[in-house]
Amino acid sequence: MTFFYYISDFIIPILLFYIVAFALTEKVHVYDEFVTGAADGIRTVLKILPTLVGLMAAVGMLRASGFLDLAAEYLSGLAELLHFPVQLIPLSIIRLFSSSAATSLALDIYKSYGTDSFIGLTASIMMGCTETVFYTMSVYFLTAKVTRTRWTLAGALISTFAGIAASVVLAGAM
Repeated sequence: MTFFYYISDFIIPILLFYIVAFALTEKVHVYDEFVTGAADGIRTVLKILPTLVGLMAAVGMLRASGFLDLAAEYLSGLAELLHFPVQLIPLSIIRLFSSSAATSLALDIYKSYGTDSFIGLTASIMMGCTETVFYTMSVYFLTAKVTRTRWTLAGALISTFAGIAASVVLAGAM
């Protein structure tokens, strides 16, 4: 195991050395390539900025309006039937849209129930094994100009629900 710690200390310097050596041997103008890449990055950020602002505003409105509490109350019967903690329903919904808002909800859960509780462990595992489906799809498909997503949303939602179920099972096993 110490071998991996030793190697990890040198990965970035080796990678930087490799890039410089490759640029010198291939006679690539590194600075010009860097400036071109940075300009492309700024154009990409400007293209996805409206989507990001819209998603952040929508998540903020969901939290402030009390919709998440209403959804948790409405879905509580189904959640209890599935042995899913009702307290995690808002986290499950928000996680589909925003990682930072989900992190904020997870911190609230930790404050209320503790990090080592079943609910806290489930929230932690859920944060690690689910994805921000709608954010990821909107940003990456917009950037790549994909217009026909076919079964992407269905597959992403199925894998997210599998991750949520796995988090409940894994937290229960601890």
